[in-house]
Amino acid sequence: MHQEKSQFGKMNELCRSRIPFFFICDFTGERIEVIPLHEMSENKIFCSHPLFSNTPERSVWKEDSLQWKKYPLSFGEYALQFEKVKNEISKGNTYLLNLTCATKVETNFTLQELFKKGNAKYKLLYKDQFVHFSPEPFVKIRDNVISSYPMKGTIEAGVEDAGKKILENKKELAEQHIIVDLIRNDLSIVARDVKLDDFRYIEEIITNEKKLLAVSSKISGRLKDEYTNRIGDVFSALLPAGSVCGAPRKKTLEIIIQTETHKRGWYTGVWGIFDGKDTDSCVIIRYLEKQDDHFIFKSGGGITALSEVSAEYREMIDKVYAPVS
Repeated sequence: MHQEKSQFGKMNELCRSRIPFFFICDFTGERIEVIPLHEMSENKIFCSHPLFSNTPERSVWKEDSLQWKKYPLSFGEYALQFEKVKNEISKGNTYLLNLTCATKVETNFTLQELFKKGNAKYKLLYKDQFVHFSPEPFVKIRDNVISSYPMKGTIEAGVEDAGKKILENKKELAEQHIIVDLIRNDLSIVARDVKLDDFRYIEEIITNEKKLLAVSSKISGRLKDEYTNRIGDVFSALLPAGSVCGAPRKKTLEIIIQTETHKRGWYTGVWGIFDGKDTDSCVIIRYLEKQDDHFIFKSGGGITALSEVSAEYREMIDKVYAPVS
């Protein structure tokens, strides 16, 4: 906790001094790093981001086609975790929980090669430990306006009337209502005049296997005076990201820790850039981690009372992809 407070304080200091920096926080808030932008490369941290980009000095480009084989946990193993979550929902302890799993992946690409060739709004290569390709912004701050963009709901674009089906799906609609209310309440801690700007818009995601459609919403407000130039305090109040834990947050986090069979680590944490004026951050999803002699991809989805185990299992596997066309 002391380290967490000191790093959030460092973010405040750099923000007040208008010094650009990179920051990253793991899912539980136990690990936080804050690094001035000009020190990122020497720390072996590389990113492609709307506000800043850097790449490894050694240019890497692989002409080979991507080989990608995944070994997800069995349906039976997933169903056991799913039923635990549904039981907690029936007891009233949670009404939305983001259940995630770890999938072993075999690929002919290195993390650096995937970083160079992958396409995403936000991508990060962290110390040759993991790479991720996030389509989901977390929080943006510009001219004292703070915005958040929770993503909930994914479908294969090739399904007939895919956009219509995902927007009319009752489970996905209920999940988006829940997460929008959660984020609206979260933003109200640090902002005033919080409003829903856009409810359930669709974005297309290109992967190595297929095209996906994902559904997001936008919520915004004006930072309260006490949070102006205090980015660290803003993120301290808003983490962990609501879209990757659930509601109510405290009890749902307890259930996640008791139910999931892997440690999330950096996965579903948050990283971002302050460029001296604006702040832009993302949720660490679409995440591939190096473990000894193999790779682990972590993925999942939101579980509600309306969730069906086979659909959720399929969505978890569909999200195990590399955004390489």
